[in-house]
Amino acid sequence: MDIEIQLQQVFDLPPGQVREISQYFVEETVGKGEFFLGNGQRADRLSFIASGIFRVFAQTESREVTQWIGGEGYFITDLSSFLFDQPSRWQIQALTDAKVLSLYKSDYQRFESLLPQWNVVEKRFIAKCFMVLESRVFDFISLSAEERYLQYFEQHKAFFNQVPLQFIASVLGMTPETLSRIRSKVGG
Repeated sequence: MDIEIQLQQVFDLPPGQVREISQYFVEETVGKGEFFLGNGQRADRLSFIASGIFRVFAQTESREVTQWIGGEGYFITDLSSFLFDQPSRWQIQALTDAKVLSLYKSDYQRFESLLPQWNVVEKRFIAKCFMVLESRVFDFISLSAEERYLQYFEQHKAFFNQVPLQFIASVLGMTPETLSRIRSKVGG
């Protein structure tokens, strides 16, 4: 997916401004297993995943929790760390070889002076992030484990051949055994 198309969809800017912003994104490669962001580091970039798959996870006292898995066409960062300069509580790791287009924080901060309506655009972007989170919370409290699995499988079929199933189970809020039982029952 093209970075300009994604910027247009996410930030809803006129084409000229999308081209201007896209010039600040720098191509980077991340090898399979490499960390894009470590626990306690400060997120210094917002990146668009051009290819590959990443997972966002944290280690609790008793287990590792995968919060999100994302592939081509998604943005990736620890948003609270990036926006508020806090140490990240999340780790971000490449599950496959990956290519990202990264916007570093110093350039991101310039947009306020470059684009007169940047505050409105940024507010809309953060609202969209919140809507995704809200939808995910709703799914967790309103759908059964089987319904969550079926929905996730429908939206991310390719992950099931490329991502360890224990990570997918964690994203879905279930044990690997529960995921295995559901897969045996419904297929996939």
